[in-house]
Amino acid sequence: MSGDIVQQLGTLTLGIKHLGRMPRFSDLTPSSLPSPSPTVAASQVPALFREPYILSGYRPVQQHWRCYLLSLFQRHNESLNVWTHLLAGPVLLLRWWANVGALGYTLDAASLPLSLFLVSSLTYLFFSVAAHLLQSHSEHAHYFLFFMDYVGVAVYQYGCSLGHYFYTSEPAWRESLVGLLFLPGAAVFGWLSCAGCCFAKSRYRRPYPTRRKICQMVPATLAYVLGVSPVVHRLITVSWTQEPSLPFHALQIASLLLSALFFSCPIPERFFPGRCDFVGQGHQIFHIFLSLCTVFQLEALFQDYARRRDTAVEVFGERQLWWACASFPALFLCCILMALLTMRHMAKQLQGKQERDEVTKCW
Repeated sequence: MSGDIVQQLGTLTLGIKHLGRMPRFSDLTPSSLPSPSPTVAASQVPALFREPYILSGYRPVQQHWRCYLLSLFQRHNESLNVWTHLLAGPVLLLRWWANVGALGYTLDAASLPLSLFLVSSLTYLFFSVAAHLLQSHSEHAHYFLFFMDYVGVAVYQYGCSLGHYFYTSEPAWRESLVGLLFLPGAAVFGWLSCAGCCFAKSRYRRPYPTRRKICQMVPATLAYVLGVSPVVHRLITVSWTQEPSLPFHALQIASLLLSALFFSCPIPERFFPGRCDFVGQGHQIFHIFLSLCTVFQLEALFQDYARRRDTAVEVFGERQLWWACASFPALFLCCILMALLTMRHMAKQLQGKQERDEVTKCW
């Protein structure tokens, strides 16, 4: 009898302890599902997965895929990179529907570039979330997912260019040499942006040399400078008091420049190694500013679309609108092909590395 009382008291004490703490992730998931392992230090993961000045919060490699999916609700050093872009998607959709209700929208040739801008934005957000959430599974997954992330960036760059050309550009700019070469140039630079990033990722190993950043930044910068040129021309030549979209355009440029700064430089973690492992990394700040840039672009393009939707077909011609938009899936397929070819090359390298490691173990 006394043994039963002791057992009941023990059970009651255990229950009280559980009430006194926050529930763990493993308490909220069915026991049949694999739970994410505790995060580990940088020294416990391969060099490929380590980020400069980020010393902890890494997820162990070679776990079940479900572990990485469920790590969406775990605290690790990629959490904010995932959530910043995961939440940006619904924000864009909400602003889309709000603008549709306020300004009106019909799906036709005149509105197609605006629709493709939304598609391109959701594409880069989706690929970014997938890369940061799942890349820790293996070296093969890491390379493949980030190659697809570069595809999303290139598609987004071209989607922005389509919106800027058809809704934001002024006649004087379109008649210039830059305006005449704009659409083919934007497609070429978008593809080069993807190709440069894929090459840099596959070519260089940690610690990354400066050449890697150059290969990434130069094509992306050229694509951005060309893509934003009609916006800059309009900001300079048109009165801001007469155009409600111009403040949003100015904000999108400011946000993009700030995002480029934090993408290029590992700040502030460079000055506080280990202090920004979970919150405050430069890449997280880059994600926030890039998301803001996309939201500002959406607001600006809707304002420009409302002003020009009745004249877009007359000014550009329905044929040019359809051909320009048909180049969007063509660019997407070209970038996918580039990513797959680069991944094929990387897969051979990874297989050779694995075979060499096995031989070394045998010796």
